[in-house]
Amino acid sequence: MPSTTMNATAGEVAAPLDDVGRIGGSGGGDNGDAPHSFGRSVPARTYQIGMWLALGAIVMVFAAFTSALVVRRGLSDDWVAIALPRLLWLNTAVLLASSLTLERSRRGLAARQEAQFSRWLKVTVALGWLFLGGQLLAWRELAARGVYLATNPSSSFFYLLTAAHGVHLLGGIVALAYLVWRARRIAAGGRATAVDVTALYWHFMDGLWIYILLLLGARF
Repeated sequence: MPSTTMNATAGEVAAPLDDVGRIGGSGGGDNGDAPHSFGRSVPARTYQIGMWLALGAIVMVFAAFTSALVVRRGLSDDWVAIALPRLLWLNTAVLLASSLTLERSRRGLAARQEAQFSRWLKVTVALGWLFLGGQLLAWRELAARGVYLATNPSSSFFYLLTAAHGVHLLGGIVALAYLVWRARRIAAGGRATAVDVTALYWHFMDGLWIYILLLLGARF
């Protein structure tokens, strides 16, 4: 009788653990969907919730920058709006194109086409670096005009916002490079939480950049 009770209890405990291990994959196997923790797969929703929390924190940071910019612009008489480098529009096109290539890559993954998945991931990484390089060129253009970080409050916020966005985008590039490195293993599993979470972050960076560009170009 005690033995039967112990077996039933063990079965009840094992059931939820088995469910956790099967999320995103089959029976505890490693399909590249999520790393293991103490022998069990981490649920996909854990990474998704973590990413949403991280994005919420980023929103708060840029909301604080926006508030400071609006207050500084409204309360000062030394605000001199700078003419945005035209190169920023090309950079914007490059960044938007990177979101399209990332989606092409995800479609390749869904279709179990490893070559397409990996190829478009690499293109996305290349476009990300191209965007950052374009941002540095835009800074050099401003410097050639004599517009530096401390020139006036407007230029200070321009450098602050574009630099903060660039640092966050660099984190996305690192994540994409990791996916490129793991592309074969991820494609073998057919679906990867890491890809979905990274795509969410990357598309958010695109939207954030559009917001920054509109904020810097606003005349109010």
